Amino acid sequence: MTATNYRPCLDHVLRWEGGFVDHPKDPGGATNLGITRATLQRHRGQHVTAKDVRALQLSEAAEIYRAGYWMPVRGDDLPKGLDLVAFDAGVNSGPVRGAKWLQAGLRVPADGRVGPQTLKAARNAPDTVAVIQRACAARMGFLQRLGTWSTFGRGWSRRVADTEAAAVSMCATRAVVEAQIAPARAAQKRDAGGAAASGTGGGAAISLEALPDWASWGVGALVITLAALLLLKSIHHKRRAEAYAAIIAGGAHG
Repeated sequence: MTATNYRPCLDHVLRWEGGFVDHPKDPGGATNLGITRATLQRHRGQHVTAKDVRALQLSEAAEIYRAGYWMPVRGDDLPKGLDLVAFDAGVNSGPVRGAKWLQAGLRVPADGRVGPQTLKAARNAPDTVAVIQRACAARMGFLQRLGTWSTFGRGWSRRVADTEAAAVSMCATRAVVEAQIAPARAAQKRDAGGAAASGTGGGAAISLEALPDWASWGVGALVITLAALLLLKSIHHKRRAEAYAAIIAGGAHG
């Protein structure tokens, strides 16, 4: 259906995956062009070293991405935009999760397999932009709960925001893309206000002073957690607005 969209989707992924890295907190270890040593080893069917990973060429990486990520999420069969959402998420967190988040956006059973029901829902979706945004929101919810969020969260947030905007630009007009900026900014202000109110106790229905010590500690922790979550959401909405604005400006968001 959209077989010709593989290369634009791959180009998007590669903008975020970059060159050779070997971050000590990244469980994937040595990685080049987004391909880990374990992935390259499976593809070649033989033992590979970090040096082999460093020497990986784009042509082989493209083969790996197509076989290991694009095909499992049925990229060729998905409408433009939805293919990128599932593909980029699959590269970042595994094809099964990429499929599940797409299914969450489509509001079909999330079994992690893009089959006939998912494809039918994707092709008949009345509002593809809304599907993209729901799928990206589900992805963000997962990433924010990971223990490595403090290390990689900023980059993940920017990547998801950029993927959302890029996916929308693949399936919608410039006017539709531009129309997403204002709601994103409004959501940013809403959640920032909610975080501020929670942090100062403005959203509490009962005074902490009226509670016993053990209860006030628990309520205080919940208030702090809520404020932190709202702040994270506000920051992400800001990045969404920036990503859409970058698309309109004709630049890349990063």
